[in-house]
Parts: sequence; structure tokens; C-alpha cells
Amino acid sequence: MDAFYASVEQRDFPEYTGKPLVVGGSPQGRGVVAAASYEARRYGIHSAMPAARAVKLCPDLIFLKPRFEVYREVSHQIRDIFYDYTSLVEPLSLDEAYLDVTENHKEIPSATHIAREIKKRIKKETRLTASAGISFNKFLAKIASDLDKPDGLYLIPPEKAEKFLEQLEIGDFYGVGKATRKKMEALGIRSGKDLKEWDELDLVKHFGKSGHHYYRIVRGLDNREVIAHRLRKSIGKERTFSEDVSDMEWIRDFLKELSGKVAASMKKLSAAGKTITLKARYKNFETITRSITLPYFTNDPDQIAEIAIRLLDETEAGTRKVRLLGITLSSLNLEEASLGEQLEIPFHEP
Repeated sequence: MDAFYASVEQRDFPEYTGKPLVVGGSPQGRGVVAAASYEARRYGIHSAMPAARAVKLCPDLIFLKPRFEVYREVSHQIRDIFYDYTSLVEPLSLDEAYLDVTENHKEIPSATHIAREIKKRIKKETRLTASAGISFNKFLAKIASDLDKPDGLYLIPPEKAEKFLEQLEIGDFYGVGKATRKKMEALGIRSGKDLKEWDELDLVKHFGKSGHHYYRIVRGLDNREVIAHRLRKSIGKERTFSEDVSDMEWIRDFLKELSGKVAASMKKLSAAGKTITLKARYKNFETITRSITLPYFTNDPDQIAEIAIRLLDETEAGTRKVRLLGITLSSLNLEEASLGEQLEIPFHEP
């Protein structure tokens, strides 16, 4: 995600759009910058910078306290989009993940096409931008993701990897920090081509165990798999409206439409859920959820819609305008991968 925390704040509070903004600690104390908007980055401000230093670089800088609950919520929303394409999702943080799309739920043969589709959906469903890096291993995909920000997409195909790495400046290699960069430059290593001229033993001599890593990555060698840390726990859809709404008939029709989309996503994964949750965000950004747990699994769109509309009666929607509505199914049966069928055993009386 591009400047994730800062971008969420600018999305939710339009008065901050286009202004230099950071999320983090107060400059009056010993706070540090957790995230900086692209407007703030033009002043040389970056994450982990002391807040007091950031203010000196940009006196008009806007400081906001982190809203981690909101960032986690958006992160889960984005992750749900990923799961529509592959189960092999390895989150690195709230705003970054590896996806293995070699085999994917939609059977799309092009990773680039998948990346474009995911970026488009993230933009449509969250009003935020993401940058994607595409390649045949983790290391190259990570480097590619940083090369065309913001809202970027960069592909490093196998036949171009060797030349790409040779031309790359040493400081742009993922995992080479400032201290290592200085040490390498002092040894005459300023590009991938320079690094490639060193043999493995000499690199280990100067950089310890990391020398093995540098020897491999400059040759595009990275066999690490994308590891899904956990099973998917929920499937949901939500939408933020361009205008706040209070028309209950329109809201009910929207929930029916949204239920159909949730059900379709469930069926693609041969999944069903027991807990149905309705989420509503009011005009003042207050967010509430109402849920019910059924005694059975379901992925039926009519059942989901009926319960979501029933839960709507437990909210203040209609009397208060809403800016977002969402439906989520949890307590999934993904391990069973089917709804199952109740069998009757024909016991006979003796």
C-alpha cells in the first residue's frame, strides 16, 4: 500500500488531502514518524524520523495520532481481496504481503493481469492506491514493488532479471541498509554488477553469514516459498458511499446486492459460514457491528440478505445517515470445504 496510514487519514478526512501529513508521536515529546504522506516526503520526511526533526523540515506539517483499529480494518478488507485470487497469502505487515498466484482461484494465466485487477479492486473498494511488484521469486517481487510508487506496477520477467540486477544500484537491493551500503561502496561495490564480481567466500569474509545471501540474490536466486500463516477466518464485502445515505429502501436493496457478492465469493472457495455480521459506519465515522451466529453453515444469498436486513433493525440506519455498509461471514467451514449432508441411518427394530 502507498503511504498506508497517511493515505487512510487523507481518505477519511478530505481536509487533509494534498497537505503534508504524518502519523506518529507528538513533536513536543520524543515522538517519531510512523508514516508520512507523499506531500510530506517531498520535504525529506520519512518513517522512523524524530517528530521534532520533521517539524523543522516542514513547519506546516500536520501531525495525527495513529488509529490502528481503522488501519487493521482496512488491512483485513484488502487481504480479503487477495484471498479471492489465492490462498497463498503471506502478510509482512498491515500494508504489505506476498501472494503466490502460480495457481489461482480465477485460473488467470497472467500474474500481471492479476496484479492489475487487484489494484483496481483495492482502489474501487477502499479508495486507496497500492503498488505491485511481479516476478518469479520473493526477492525480485519485493524490489519491483518499490520501483514505480505510488500506484505503480513493475514486472521483472525471468529473461530480464540478470541484466536488471546488474544495473541496480547497491542501495536499492532489498536488505542492504545504510551501514551495509557504506561498507560495500568503500569496497568498490556500487551496483549489482560490482557485487556479482565477488566470490562467495570473500563476501562471507567481509559480511559474515549475510555474504551467502548477497551472493545468491545478485544472481536472482531465492527459493523461499510464500507461506500462508493462517487459514482464512472470514469472507466479507463492504462499500463506502460517495454520499451519505438514509433511504431505508435503498439500503435494503443494497444489502441484498452485497449479500449476493458475499455468497458468490463463498461459493468460489466451497465455503460457508455460521456467523453473519453487519457493519455500518455513520456520517460522523462512528462504526458499529451487529452479528448473529446460526446453528448451521450457509452461503445462500437470500438467507444472508434476510439476516443482514434483520440486523439492520438493531442499528440507527435511517435515522442517522450511513457512509459505509458491509456484510461478513465468519466461523467458516473451509477445512471441511463443503456444506455436507445429513445422512439417515436405516435402523431396523429387532
